[in-house]
Amino acid sequence: MTQNSQDMTLVVTGATGRTGSRVAEAARAAGLTVRPATRAQGFDWGDRSTWADALRGAAAAYLVYPTDVGSPEAARAVGLLAHEAMGLGVRRLVLLSSRGEELARPTEEALRESGADWTVVRAAWFAQNFSEGPLVEGLRERGELVFPGGEVREPFVDVRDIADVVVAVLAASDRYIGQALTVSGPRLLTFGEAVAEIATATGRPMTYRPVSPRQYGDHLAGFGVPPEEVEFLVDLFETLLDGRNAYLSDGVQQVLGREPRDFAEYAREAAGAGAWKV
Repeated sequence: MTQNSQDMTLVVTGATGRTGSRVAEAARAAGLTVRPATRAQGFDWGDRSTWADALRGAAAAYLVYPTDVGSPEAARAVGLLAHEAMGLGVRRLVLLSSRGEELARPTEEALRESGADWTVVRAAWFAQNFSEGPLVEGLRERGELVFPGGEVREPFVDVRDIADVVVAVLAASDRYIGQALTVSGPRLLTFGEAVAEIATATGRPMTYRPVSPRQYGDHLAGFGVPPEEVEFLVDLFETLLDGRNAYLSDGVQQVLGREPRDFAEYAREAAGAGAWKV
């Protein structure tokens, strides 16, 4: 990017979400001007008429598609938004994607085909999924995580590391244009081991109860999740949680020159902030 990063206006989609909120925070700390693109600000991924106002006059955008990057609607929406951004002079686009998720590849391809100066950040499972979102209630209220993770090992990544990578990529001019970067945490844990570390951090007994993806889908349906979303998530968990992601990635070290944050550090900080306090 030719302009000084200090003068950059960054559009952040999902700016109140798990990664978007941290990207916005890290970007402001780096001196960037952040323009949140949320429904509260008038932006809607499902309404193309809202996109231009969010993008016009910006230099870059962080794209995170709601529900999932591999959902059936994601590729079309990301492709259309990328073309809209290009037409408004917003060439620098960074997409959050998912490590090991084959269903995400059409969305990544739609971004590449737009002609934008793109970077894809493929992330491992978020550490913050245990403290923010649908999984936290069971841990907080009952001290139990019910999830179809079996004994698979995952290098849970702190979303703050994802945010730091995104901002560093944007500040690095053209160094990471046209690259897919893969980020993870520094060690492999099973979901049961992760819950045990949360229990240590909170001083509360906690347990992990593995179930099949189909049983978990029935659990979601009981909470009112739409049938089509349930089917998508069941298929997603059947593939993503088959052991394919049981390895470490070096994207954090590659971009930031440091080790990623450890899960134990995350658990201590989240416990201290009351994430699992009844």
